[in-house]
Amino acid sequence: MARIAGIDLPRDKRVVIGLTYIFGIGKAKSIELLNTTGVNPDTRIKDLTEDEVNKLRNEIDNVLVEGDLRREIAMNIKRLKEIGSYRGMRHRRGLPVRGQHTKNNARTRKGPKKLASKKKKK
Repeated sequence: MARIAGIDLPRDKRVVIGLTYIFGIGKAKSIELLNTTGVNPDTRIKDLTEDEVNKLRNEIDNVLVEGDLRREIAMNIKRLKEIGSYRGMRHRRGLPVRGQHTKNNARTRKGPKKLASKKKKK
């Protein structure tokens, strides 16, 4: 099992897919990394040589991934909240940030519906 950036990559997957298990690396970035290192994208992770793993490790060290990326995202959100921007207020209130309507949907951000007390009929 290859361990890159503190993540154990799944052994039976192709390298191009396995690299996407690292936070901050999607399919496009994975293909770009493989092209720069010269590793075949169709190779299974269990079949990688130690030399290829080291090449990938060195290349990924130049990319912002995992803890550093999460920290930077959190700091960006914290900055928006502190300066009191519109986006910061939406983050603070737990509402959608990117302009979505909230009258009917947005249940993922708003949480489950609040049950209103039912009035008794006479």
